[in-house]
Amino acid sequence: MANPNQQRFYKNLEIILAELPWYVEEFIDNKRRTLSPASLLNYCHDFKIFFNWILTEGFHPGPLKDIPLSILEKLTRQQIETFLSFLKHQLNNKDLTVNRKLSALKSLYNYLQNIAETDELEPYIHRNVMAKIEFNQVSEDPETTANRMEGKILMGDEYEQFRAFVAEGYAEIFKEDKKKLNFYQFNRERDTAIVSLFLGSGLRLSELVGLDLGDIDFNKFNARVIRKGNKEQYVYFSEQAMLDLQDYIRIRIERYKIDKTNKALFLSAPMGPKGTSRRLTPRAVEKLVEKYAIAYGKPSLSVHKLRHSFATRYHAEINDVPKLRRQLGHSSIQTTMIYTHIQNDDLKKAINQLNMMDKLKETDN
Repeated sequence: MANPNQQRFYKNLEIILAELPWYVEEFIDNKRRTLSPASLLNYCHDFKIFFNWILTEGFHPGPLKDIPLSILEKLTRQQIETFLSFLKHQLNNKDLTVNRKLSALKSLYNYLQNIAETDELEPYIHRNVMAKIEFNQVSEDPETTANRMEGKILMGDEYEQFRAFVAEGYAEIFKEDKKKLNFYQFNRERDTAIVSLFLGSGLRLSELVGLDLGDIDFNKFNARVIRKGNKEQYVYFSEQAMLDLQDYIRIRIERYKIDKTNKALFLSAPMGPKGTSRRLTPRAVEKLVEKYAIAYGKPSLSVHKLRHSFATRYHAEINDVPKLRRQLGHSSIQTTMIYTHIQNDDLKKAINQLNMMDKLKETDN
């Protein structure tokens, strides 16, 4: 049986599917067995952007839901390249994001051409323009990725300093701003627990916001999460994260005025005429991390950078790549290997020695 968070994703999925053509719903139904509800929802958001672009370009008069298969089959390679350019230059999508949307479309087109079939056993489409489109070249060696990442994550003493800033330091900066101070004090335990859990476990954003109270095992220091591919896994977290979570849970019901039947772990401040608290959204968590990062003086810090910070510290202290891979939920060990290149002190020392030798040679000459 799906947990409450999965049910919430499925509910949102049904809402957006009602706006999309019938064959998209059929494609999603085909993928339900192998993909998580969060991944299916992301697919639908990507499809909606694509179909809205088709309407904007005048390829179909609308509505969006009535775009026929024949339109997809007749789109040219150049038109698809125009769409990808639209994603990059109009929507400011990075190459990796464009690739993700292209991958979703390739998957849809592949289904329509090679999997789905009519009553006459014919494919839904005979021409697959997406097969002609190549992904953006964004590959780089792990050393380059690590160097780009370093400086944008927490290193050394910054790890605990940032957590302490969220727990106490923010109040000192905004002690004269009563509105910000009151809002901070109301959510202090919650925000500290969120940041501490990111830093103490390396959870993804979707995994953290999907947590329910029953997913946390304080005796075993782990949390039950649904990872990519709809896989259930138990992820360990640090003792500090446990302590911060316990502080938050002690005030959770009374502070956020919720019914005991509400099992969502992280809640929003009461909103609306009835003062209702709801499960925190991914965007709300991103914004609160951004708020503290800016005030701390490290604006490049984000939710994903907190995950990178955990992974970097884990590798530095534990140096066990297979265990780190499992903790992060990576499907490929090559992704995990990036963290072995961050803070490579031996390499830096070797390069420094080469520099010293060059200087000595110049002096001798």
